[in-house]
Amino acid sequence: MTYTAQMIETYPAEIELDHQELARVIDALSNCAQTCTACADACLSEPADELPRLARCIRDNLDCADICTTTASVLSRHTGYDAALTHAQVRAALQATKTCGDSCEEHASTHEHCRICAQACRETQQALESLLPKLEPKGQGPRQPSQAAPQQGG
Repeated sequence: MTYTAQMIETYPAEIELDHQELARVIDALSNCAQTCTACADACLSEPADELPRLARCIRDNLDCADICTTTASVLSRHTGYDAALTHAQVRAALQATKTCGDSCEEHASTHEHCRICAQACRETQQALESLLPKLEPKGQGPRQPSQAAPQQGG
């Protein structure tokens, strides 16, 4: 059991998602972010004459890494949960993983790091596609923070 899964299991309030699926998605996002960061760095280490051809791939890698990291963080927070915001963030991660996966696939035959990154993006994209319908906002605004949420007095 990953630390992510352990933390979800110890959460003191109710989480209305399948705990195992949620942990898998958060872990996939974290792994994808790391892979995209490493791929961008590997692209930058390629011969200088290849860098112009890899510029978009590097940018897509860095965007995807940042968005995946943010999405993993948003999915890890449940107190004061806002379904509309979470849904929008997951949709952004879906787009980022698709864009980065497409970009890396263009170079996969010549750069092994791009092949690996494309695979990580596709797997994360699939996990997000499975989770997204379960996050659909139900026509309500943000929930009030739970009693467990520390509030600052004024």
